[in-house]
This record gives sequence, structure tokens and C-alpha cells, in this order.
Amino acid sequence: MKNALRPGLKLVIFDCDGVLIDSEGPSCRATAGFARSLGLNISDEEGLARFAGKALPQVVKELEAELGHPLPPGTHTKMRDNLVRLMKEGTEPVAGAVPLLEALAARHVPVRVGSNSSMAEMEAKFGFTGMDRLLPEARIHSAADMGFPKPDPAVYLHGAEVEGVRPEETVVIEDSDTGAEAARRAGMSCILLRPASHPLPGFWPVEGFVRVEHLDEVMPLLEGALARK
Repeated sequence: MKNALRPGLKLVIFDCDGVLIDSEGPSCRATAGFARSLGLNISDEEGLARFAGKALPQVVKELEAELGHPLPPGTHTKMRDNLVRLMKEGTEPVAGAVPLLEALAARHVPVRVGSNSSMAEMEAKFGFTGMDRLLPEARIHSAADMGFPKPDPAVYLHGAEVEGVRPEETVVIEDSDTGAEAARRAGMSCILLRPASHPLPGFWPVEGFVRVEHLDEVMPLLEGALARK
């Protein structure tokens, strides 16, 4: 595959769900189940298509629009607490995620996480899987807790700012259209983790964007694009 990443990259920012942690499916199925409890006809499969990559406040707004009335205050907090419990009961890293993080650490490449999940959710996920040894809390950023969920680029721009690098020196690893759009708005490169059988975002192609089907493909791409030290 041709390397479409911009050269001179100095920072890698990972999305969490579906990129580092295999939690997108369970989380979306739990959310679909909650929607059905409200009387909405949303299957688990539709839930994955609709809710993947979205912050819980966004999901609540969508459900309220479909219901035609507001949900009780604090609904998204209760949903978050339920997801935290779910993640503490068991979750797994995405295949290839730990070796990729270890390879980046061995090369002294700075890594951060920018996710629509809350900090509480990510602490549960990384703690259960043991990935917190590779991802200290200071390098984890929650767009939901910031109040600017993706596709707003704020969480990615914040990660680059605190690292002291420019957006064009940053590559984001994403799996959702919402997250890829945030990377596009931020002016960053993006590696989209997605099977070839699944459609690409409507704005594709974009300079500096490339698709991979497995995280094992990421390090060879980065080798040719990382800034020389």
C-alpha cells in the first residue's frame, strides 16, 4: 500500500474504542438495549452503525429527538456508569494494539489518546487490560469530559498542543467516521482502521489519510513518515 501519510510526523494520537480497546461492539449493543428499553426499535446491528464513535451526550440527544421528549436529567451519566461496570467485567485490547504501543515506546515516539469516552470509562478499560502501563493518565484526553466531543477537533488539537507539536506533525489512528472527521478538521494525518468491505467516509480521499485493515500495518507506514531525530 502506498504511504499517504504526511512526512515529518512527531506525535501519534490514538482513539480508544475500536482502536485500542475492543469495546465498540459491547458499548453500542448496550446502548441499543437501553434504547429498546425506552420503546425504540433499534437492533444491536443498527446500534453499532448509529452510535459508534459518538459521545454519550450526543447519543442522548439523538434518542430524545427520536422519542420526541427529553430524557431525565443525568441520563448520560447513568449510561456512562453502566458502561464503566461493563468494561470492568471484561474487555480486550484490539488485536495488535499492545505490540504497536510497545514498538512506538521503543522508538521513543510520543503517544496520546483522544477519545469520546469519559476518563472513568477509559480508566476502567485500560486498567482491566493492563494497558495503563503504556498509557499514563496524563497522556489520555476525553473529548466528552472537555465538553467538545468529536467530530469537534478540540481533543486532538489539545493533545498536540500539550505535546508541543503542530497539527500537521500529528497522525491520528481512528476507526469511526466521526473521529476521522475530527482529524480532518484538525488538519492532521489519519490512519483509518477499517475492513476493506466497509465503506469509507463520505469525505474520502483526503491528503494524509490512509486506510489499514489491521494494526500490524501501522508501524511500517509510520516508519517512512516519522520525523528524523
